[in-house]
Amino acid sequence: MADEDKKDSQYILETFNLTKAFGGLVAVNNVNIKAARNKMTMLMGPNGAGKTTFVNVCTGVLKPTSGKVLFDGKDITGWEPHKVYKAGFVRTFQVPEPFLGLTVLDNVLVALGGSGENPIKAALKPLWINEEKSNVERAFEILEAVGLGDYWDRTAAALGAGQLKMLEVARALATGAKLIALDEPIGGTDPAYADEILSYIKGLLKKWDISFLLIEHRIDIALPYADYVYVMDRGKVIAEGDPDEVANNPRVIEIYIG
Repeated sequence: MADEDKKDSQYILETFNLTKAFGGLVAVNNVNIKAARNKMTMLMGPNGAGKTTFVNVCTGVLKPTSGKVLFDGKDITGWEPHKVYKAGFVRTFQVPEPFLGLTVLDNVLVALGGSGENPIKAALKPLWINEEKSNVERAFEILEAVGLGDYWDRTAAALGAGQLKMLEVARALATGAKLIALDEPIGGTDPAYADEILSYIKGLLKKWDISFLLIEHRIDIALPYADYVYVMDRGKVIAEGDPDEVANNPRVIEIYIG
């Protein structure tokens, strides 16, 4: 299949028998997952199921023991994290890592970048001033999309836990990401605000050319927002399907209820 045909695939991310072993512990065991373009694919499972390790392997933080990762039609297996990032596969973390001393707006502007950072062009104001204005407009557009428009002038340190999660999403959008892996975006947040976070994220699919891989274990809140769901347990995918199918799967019920 030609590269152009691969890029036309309905899937932005595909893994084939992806495996990661740490000595005798197989944390990710022959995992086959497909994340559809412009959809929210959810990867759920209890703590220790291998979800974060799976994302770490896909994004180059860890090298796979075996298997393959395709992103946007390209084989990115074993790529370095910065190369995966530049290709448009960006992740957020369970613990947000913004620049706490900068304002919310400046955090997004840093992610947007610009030619003003070039030491040669920086001295020639006409070369970057229009781009700077455009970036500010773009940053405000992104902040409005994630519900942080009214907080643009606050420092990141002044935000609550849920707002910091959304700032991570805003920064990922600013990079021009094609796929964002959200590692427990509602972890540690108030249940009421958790719904608001997921509503904003779901809404982005209608307005932006973006796809999401949602990694969560709080299925009572997150499951209704997913388009398609994979369930991992002890390193393996043990169920998949639409949210209703997964919620009624006996193996999933056994894992979560016992």
